Amino acid sequence: MIRYAKPTTVDEALALLGEDRWRILAGGTDFYPAQGAKPFRDNILDINGLAELRGIAETDEHWRIGARTTWTDIVRYPLPAPFDVLKSAAREVGSVQIQNVASVAGNLCNASPAADGVPALLVFDADVELRSAKATRHLPLGEFILGNRRTALQPREMVTAIRVPKPSAAGASAFVKLGARRYLVISIAMAAARLVVENGVVAEAAIAVGSCSVVACRLAGVEAALRGRPVTSALADAVLSAPFDELSPIADVRGSAEYREQAAREIVVRAMRAATGLDQGKVAA
Repeated sequence: MIRYAKPTTVDEALALLGEDRWRILAGGTDFYPAQGAKPFRDNILDINGLAELRGIAETDEHWRIGARTTWTDIVRYPLPAPFDVLKSAAREVGSVQIQNVASVAGNLCNASPAADGVPALLVFDADVELRSAKATRHLPLGEFILGNRRTALQPREMVTAIRVPKPSAAGASAFVKLGARRYLVISIAMAAARLVVENGVVAEAAIAVGSCSVVACRLAGVEAALRGRPVTSALADAVLSAPFDELSPIADVRGSAEYREQAAREIVVRAMRAATGLDQGKVAA
């Protein structure tokens, strides 16, 4: 017999996870399309009654985003300026109707190469909080997503939060998405950039690209090429000549691997220029 449960506390949800195998239902925006016309065969754990998992909080060490926090919550919450990249990504997640119900953790757990939220969170060195009835652990986002639709989530665990360390919530940031049309589109490629500029020089750079590999990733070679350079138009050349070794471009109906590799370089330049203020003729402080 298929079970359906809608717990009202996290402890209750974790207890249920400890006694059986469940599919977790949050916003449902990927849950139902993935099911298709097939009959339900899995137990369903509906976590939409867990109010404590929704919302954003600031602690001494982190910004904490509850697992059930929606993309509309991200857009509306008065986060500091460095989070502009995350707000921009939030506005690209499907339609406004999708943003109203889709959860941040669901976007990560779905583990699509084209998940809009992943590159934006990668540039913040975000980690994922995983809880079971017996333990709590934290994994860097880059270690949580293992491949297309594959994560490090264990059967008796659930994601309870995403955490951004305070030192990473610094600088200015930007998100650029390339698609076949302006709205309601799955990415061909996307880039997130967060840069800290001190005295006109790039002191810190975090660059991530999504939809160009099976898993979105940071670009260490590009970051190294930017650090220590003055903020001038020459930064674009530094990006274009830097190694993109982390990318293993995928090919699908939206674009070839060769196109994605070229597109990735261009949109990283655009994101970098927006984050440093070069597009407006000013430098981010």
